[in-house]
Amino acid sequence: MDFFDNHNRLFGTATLFFVVLTIFVAILPAVHNQRNNAPLPSARPLSEEATRGKAVFIANGCVACHTQQVRNVDMDKAWGTRPSMSADYAGIFRTDFWRNTATLMGTERTGPDLTSVGTRQPGADWNLVHLYNPRIVVKESIMPAYPWLFEIKKETSEGDVVINVPEGFLHYGGKIVAGKDALDLVAYLQSLQQASLPDGTEAASFLYKREKKTAVNEGVTAGEEEPDGASLYTAHCQSCHQPDGMGLPGAFPPLKGSDIVLNDNPDTFVRIIMQGYDARAEYGFMPAVGDNAGLSAAEVAAIMNHERTNWGNDAKKISTSEVQTILDAIKAMSVQ
Repeated sequence: MDFFDNHNRLFGTATLFFVVLTIFVAILPAVHNQRNNAPLPSARPLSEEATRGKAVFIANGCVACHTQQVRNVDMDKAWGTRPSMSADYAGIFRTDFWRNTATLMGTERTGPDLTSVGTRQPGADWNLVHLYNPRIVVKESIMPAYPWLFEIKKETSEGDVVINVPEGFLHYGGKIVAGKDALDLVAYLQSLQQASLPDGTEAASFLYKREKKTAVNEGVTAGEEEPDGASLYTAHCQSCHQPDGMGLPGAFPPLKGSDIVLNDNPDTFVRIIMQGYDARAEYGFMPAVGDNAGLSAAEVAAIMNHERTNWGNDAKKISTSEVQTILDAIKAMSVQ
């Protein structure tokens, strides 16, 4: 029992066990993972702005509610095109000597997963409005607002990034200008895009797939899954144009009664969905939603038909073949 009475032996042995366990349980596996995993060829390092934005993301506790990991289950398809893998995190290193805030994978999905938020929601205008007050774009959101990332200015200066918000949220007069931290944080969010796998590499299949319905509609052949226009609208359009299609005055345009939505010639409508739109100063920039999300002709047609037949809109439906013809023309123009 002299061992337990001798504090030098007792604490020395405990320290030795701790060091040995740390080497075998933490250090050696980490070295093995680092040697056997490399970033995907299409992965892009963070820009200087995005690196600063990551620090803002951490400082404001965003990792407490948002994960950055697409689990290998069917319900996570909304967050990425494939399950996350080791290579997705291989190119992430320590912030500096004192701080190891590498992967930010998170532990709780109180808010949406951000693995590929830069693809789902690439527009800076929407992200800035959302940071200023999430309830502007998502009424039911429980995310806190971050007004300290912005300034209220009566007179703006050259280079100021002014965000458009509905008049009801302009409580202090003047214009809302995004601060440096807000712009850096948005740069970080825009950088979060799931890297594509090398050609010929097959992604792991999502588990527990839900049973899919099949239907025969105009432009959809027997045995094919009919895209759900309402769900696609919710995933890609609703955050800006709102559930009632009325948009947000001073921020995002309405779809209800829109001449573009109701036009019998769908060419402009398809091009806006695929390539984005930035021709109206009174509204925020619309990113290339269709191209960023890789929407198919059938999915674009489903979104358009949902918008053309809801909220009092009563236009004829557009077929997948009509949309495909326009997509082929867009593709032909891009390669010239």
